[in-house]
Amino acid sequence: MPQSALKIKDHIDLFNDPEYLEIFKRKREQFEDMPSDDEVAKQAAYINSMEYREKNFAREALVINPAKACQPVGVAYCAAGFEGTLAFTHGSLGCAAYFRSHLSRHFKEPSAMVCSAMTEDAAVFGGLNNMVEGLANAYALYKPKMIAVHTSCIAEVIGDDLNSFIIQSREKGSIPADFPVAFAHTPSFVGSHIVGYDNMMKSILSNFWEGKERKAGGSVNIIGGFDGYGVANAREIKDIISAMGADVTLLSDVSDIYDTPADGSYRMYDGGTPLEAVTKALDAKATISLQEWCSAKTLDFAKDKGQDVASFNYPMGLGATDEFLMKLSALTGKAIPESIAKDRGRLVDAIEDSLSWIHGKSFSIYGDPDFVMGMTRFVLELGGEPLHLLSTNGGNEWEAKMKALLASSPFGASGQVWKGKDLWHMRSLLATEPSDYLIGSSYGKYLEKDTGVPLIRIGFPIFDRHHHHRFPTMFYKGGLRVLVTILDKIFDTIDEKTKVTGISYDLTR
Repeated sequence: MPQSALKIKDHIDLFNDPEYLEIFKRKREQFEDMPSDDEVAKQAAYINSMEYREKNFAREALVINPAKACQPVGVAYCAAGFEGTLAFTHGSLGCAAYFRSHLSRHFKEPSAMVCSAMTEDAAVFGGLNNMVEGLANAYALYKPKMIAVHTSCIAEVIGDDLNSFIIQSREKGSIPADFPVAFAHTPSFVGSHIVGYDNMMKSILSNFWEGKERKAGGSVNIIGGFDGYGVANAREIKDIISAMGADVTLLSDVSDIYDTPADGSYRMYDGGTPLEAVTKALDAKATISLQEWCSAKTLDFAKDKGQDVASFNYPMGLGATDEFLMKLSALTGKAIPESIAKDRGRLVDAIEDSLSWIHGKSFSIYGDPDFVMGMTRFVLELGGEPLHLLSTNGGNEWEAKMKALLASSPFGASGQVWKGKDLWHMRSLLATEPSDYLIGSSYGKYLEKDTGVPLIRIGFPIFDRHHHHRFPTMFYKGGLRVLVTILDKIFDTIDEKTKVTGISYDLTR
């Protein structure tokens, strides 16, 4: 039926109309050398076989759909959490556009970043002139309080020296001599976004701490790590700090910049950890990281400065939150208040109400190493059975800790840990040893489509759903939110299975 000007169809409905389906069919016949339906079915069956899985896991050089982003994405996220800080990519415009869009698509907010716009001539002769002009323009036009410079691949391949370039930029008057410029070398071809986060966090602290005398005090620093739910989790951290009356500095607070109100004004910078607080953070008694593998270099740096350090693995649910709160209480000397104890009790009550629906269900989980560990621990608390646990940016130490975690619970007996593997590996795992559910980022929708394993969207990035980042995933309240998210998918799946016959298509569960 032809389109009507009185009722324009959305593309979602339009391209399912018979006339368009016929057009697609003719295009395939005319322009694509398609094999027969039998050949397609045969190949589809083969890539779901154990034989193909073995070949898939034998590959070494090729990576297909890794569950990670590149280092500069972590830099941009980290920098955004500091007062008036502008991320500056020393590299090409295309790279900077990717870093910005990756964050903007998840948070549904603008992600400010500038670029030295390196092109072919800079790739041959070096990007010094681009840096000198770029810093001058960034400082004059956008009036930041700090600039966080990082590299993309092109600058790393030719060996541009950021420290030297920044010194020369100061000498040429691009920026004042005392203006803070943190910098980190972040080649995209090694590491991942969590490494980039760590590199920039250490650089920013170094910028404010080096050359200063530490006067040990009683405060505590907290590093949240790269977190797709950093907006809501930062607010949870601040609520906990307020309830305890503790003296705590949250390093890289993104709760405002990635959740700005719609009031008619654009905020290039909003909120963030005050730079004065970053300087004072040197005097802290201790620095705590909520994500161990997002902060290894930074914690070593803080330890070298004389601070106590501690790290956790995405504290979600009961046990992990208990450990975090007891550590925070011990370091600050502040008791855990009744209000927080009640939050714990509410989570316990919710788990008791719903345990029977999760008990015995199997879950495959993928994502960053700390997230996978925290999520796995919570699934074990819920009586679920972790099956395939995959982290593209997880290493040997992560693998060992994951295996120990699985061994600590009878529900972990079937768990398999997959370090350094990608989502095409996960596809083979789900095709040959399917779990009941899959937990991870939006990229898992293709695994759901291919294998039929229902996806529970928790992680980074979430591109195809809105506003998940506004709700916490850490601590007791975050655990409750994650519990509800898991249960909703379980109940939706049950309804889908039972709606044809009506048997067990229950109103009350």
